[in-house]
Amino acid sequence: MTTPERDSNRLPLRAGAMLLLAVAIVFVGLGWHSAATSDSNPEAQLQAAAASSSATPSTTAAPSTSSTASSTGTPGAAGESSASASSPLVCVFNAGTITGLAVEVTDALKAKGYRTSAPGNLSTSSITENTVFYTPSQRTQAQQIASDLDGGASIDARPSAFTQCRGGIAVVVLTR
Repeated sequence: MTTPERDSNRLPLRAGAMLLLAVAIVFVGLGWHSAATSDSNPEAQLQAAAASSSATPSTTAAPSTSSTASSTGTPGAAGESSASASSPLVCVFNAGTITGLAVEVTDALKAKGYRTSAPGNLSTSSITENTVFYTPSQRTQAQQIASDLDGGASIDARPSAFTQCRGGIAVVVLTR
């Protein structure tokens, strides 16, 4: 009797299964390593973005408006607040579903003489209304910002877990 010929170019089934298992283990390991070493906290990413954008040209607009206020003895052009160049940085975050809301609020605050950073987005479910977060030394300025937002924001002491806009006042907006 003759034995059937085997195709010598084909990989045996067992070897193919072992190769697929080895590739799957490598991909699982790479995925686990990526998840363990990456910064998956979007709030920390926003903080880094706000810190890197604090040197943008928008931060230099406040001194020119405050010089107008000091030269005339009134708060500058119509609609500007009494915010000065010594006021803290104001960071606006959109935590709602309205596209471009943080940009609108940032532009409105900038027009009123506040130093602002580039607007950002914030993914959180713990904030349910427009809120101005402040440190104890910034309470008066936070009240002024809320007032300049036409009273459409509550003011709250900054929780220790909220790390965005360190040293500044954070404005989180959800609605117009």
